[in-house]
Amino acid sequence: MAQKTKITVHPLFPIGEISPRLFSTFLEPIGTMVNGTMYNPKHPTADEQGFRQDFIQALREAGVRAVRLPGGNFVSCWDWKDSIGPKENRKTHLDMAWHQYITNEVGHDEYLQWAEKTGAEPMYTVNLGTGSIRDAIDIVEYTNHEGGSWWSDLRRKYGHEKPYGVKTWYLGNEMDGPWQLGSWDQDPKGYGITCNEASKAMKWVDETIETVVCASSAPFMAHYPQWEEDVLSQCYETVDYISLHHYHIAPPGDFKALLGGSVFYEDFIKTEIAMCDLVQAKMRSPKQIMISFDEYGTMARPCDKLHPGYGPHNMAAAHYRFDPARKYVRHDPDNMEDRVFPGGDMLHALTLASTQLAFLHHADRVKIGCMTGGLGALCASNHDHVWKSASHYVLTQLMQYARGVSLQTAIESETFDIPGYAINDTSEYPDKEGINWVDAACAWDAEGGTLNLFVINKNPDTEYSLDIDISAFGDYKFEKHLELYSEEFEAKNSFEAPDIIRPQENSKASYRDGILNASLKALSWNLFCFRQDGKG
Repeated sequence: MAQKTKITVHPLFPIGEISPRLFSTFLEPIGTMVNGTMYNPKHPTADEQGFRQDFIQALREAGVRAVRLPGGNFVSCWDWKDSIGPKENRKTHLDMAWHQYITNEVGHDEYLQWAEKTGAEPMYTVNLGTGSIRDAIDIVEYTNHEGGSWWSDLRRKYGHEKPYGVKTWYLGNEMDGPWQLGSWDQDPKGYGITCNEASKAMKWVDETIETVVCASSAPFMAHYPQWEEDVLSQCYETVDYISLHHYHIAPPGDFKALLGGSVFYEDFIKTEIAMCDLVQAKMRSPKQIMISFDEYGTMARPCDKLHPGYGPHNMAAAHYRFDPARKYVRHDPDNMEDRVFPGGDMLHALTLASTQLAFLHHADRVKIGCMTGGLGALCASNHDHVWKSASHYVLTQLMQYARGVSLQTAIESETFDIPGYAINDTSEYPDKEGINWVDAACAWDAEGGTLNLFVINKNPDTEYSLDIDISAFGDYKFEKHLELYSEEFEAKNSFEAPDIIRPQENSKASYRDGILNASLKALSWNLFCFRQDGKG
């Protein structure tokens, strides 16, 4: 017999407006993500610029919202000025972040023109590692100014008459990390002052833009969260967002640690909100800083050997080890290796979903979310083909149905615990108790008359009988229940077999007096849609 669980939502308990950029993506030229998937002049679908049109068309059909580019660690040793103009005049550089050759065949203009073709809003990261405030000024002028200046006229000369109109600019990438070239790890105040001056100058070039300042690169940093408090204290009035990154890791086969990892994202978000509000209080400012969670992912990885007592120097020491045998590589689309992730499609889909629901739980402050593998989630690909993985359906449903206001969800569910564990000397997760097996978020568009609930059953062994109480919404009627799951959990979609896992409508739910009763299959993603009578 299925276990019982219940979710209650009420219009009097809003969290905040859901930003359409909450379901965005991230792009960096690592491996063949740019040279192969995005750009391959020899591909049968390549356009006149060498972009794969099968990839572009799939992203357009998915409705890709926004993409943060061109990195990532890559930007801290990249000079955008060497990537514009005729390709034969561009310089090939060493990318010291990822030990690869960067030919600049895909340069500043190509990144932005590719975004135009996909329909995505580009959100741009400037180099504040080895780059300067002068570079930051020049790139905004080249990109966004109408014309009549050296840089804007150069853009027009190179073929793009109108400004690109990039709205969101990131002030460096992970600037607290010792792995970053030009790192501000030991000088948060200096970074804050630089950001204050850069943001001020960039906005004087284009007063319509918004800027994002780096916070700690992970909650494991020894200086977290003091580093970002010191930074933000220097630039609070000139920036608009802080940038958060986190990659949650769990031991292979540990479903509780993997699917329960969203609680660690929530801890990170809550701490950063408290830090921002502390600085706001100290500054006596009416301005509230928002959060851009612009790199994230969840994955399984074997635990490394631990070295107890090594201390907080670990994070830095790990990036000051030099390997004389390591060589620079040149990525060639013709030799593009297919990236095969362990585990079935549903595992990746559910970990994505868990993190996205955590963002919806804090929609009042988290306004941008860029999934690191988001482009691959929207459009799986290899050297030749594109197709839809299970993650495609989760992300596109969130983009389509998570509109309006995020509402609190009161959940009555069985729970589980996660014992504390350490992946390595620096990534240590504390004990967590009382995590709901059933997780949910809710989006209410009062004007459009829609109410949508996103529900995950994280339990690998148990099916639940679910009651959803929306009686406080009056004349809302049940519309449909879409479920995504697989009887064979290791199953994967592919180009040859694209429909092994896809959403199915479950017609067995019953609805009466504002109470919906439905079933939740083990390890499943579920969408419940309600609509106000007389609308739609």
